[in-house]
Amino acid sequence: MRTAKSAPEGPPAAPSGARAARKRQAILEAAHRVFLREGFGAGVDLLAAEAGVSKVTLYNHFGSKENLFKEVIGRTLDEALGASESLIIDRLAESDDVRADLLAACRSWVSGLATPEVLALRDVIAGERRRFPALGEIWQERGPVRQHAALARALGRLDERGLLRIPDMELAVLQLSGLVLSPHLVYGSYGADMSASLADRLVEGGVDMFLARYGTGAAVPGT
Repeated sequence: MRTAKSAPEGPPAAPSGARAARKRQAILEAAHRVFLREGFGAGVDLLAAEAGVSKVTLYNHFGSKENLFKEVIGRTLDEALGASESLIIDRLAESDDVRADLLAACRSWVSGLATPEVLALRDVIAGERRRFPALGEIWQERGPVRQHAALARALGRLDERGLLRIPDMELAVLQLSGLVLSPHLVYGSYGADMSASLADRLVEGGVDMFLARYGTGAAVPGT
């Protein structure tokens, strides 16, 4: 009598529990340091040694070095964009002073992404994009795509309320990003520092240019 074959098992689940969570955190923190220092070419032996774990433990948690790097990217962008995303979602869409709330969101957006650590990680990903395009894809998904979608929803709501007039939302969001964020990415790519004063003038000037193009007068109280 034949017995039915069991269904093939999927990949083993990652370790769970408080001890496993601490090891996972240690691996992520170590990987962040190593990838910034050595690039994606860093070996798994080095990553495990930096974290104080075995290679087996590292693979049990993440499966591969590429998965580990993806997790580092996602965590870094979550931390970098969390505050500005909250401002966009919670305040900007229902704002009664669009200029003030857009300034606050853009300042938070820039301060989160234009740090030496985030810019350095972006450079590592750019350097590996041909060999490992998935790294660039996860950066896009967890960074620009996510942030631009939040902005598009908020700006769309302001358009519905008559505070902005935006006929092409995709273009408008890219223009805002270009005005307030792109200069930092260019400076960072060449290792140049931007003064805090210039950084803030770029944000304020960029927001004012954006509102001059898409504002209706009702966007700023008293105008």
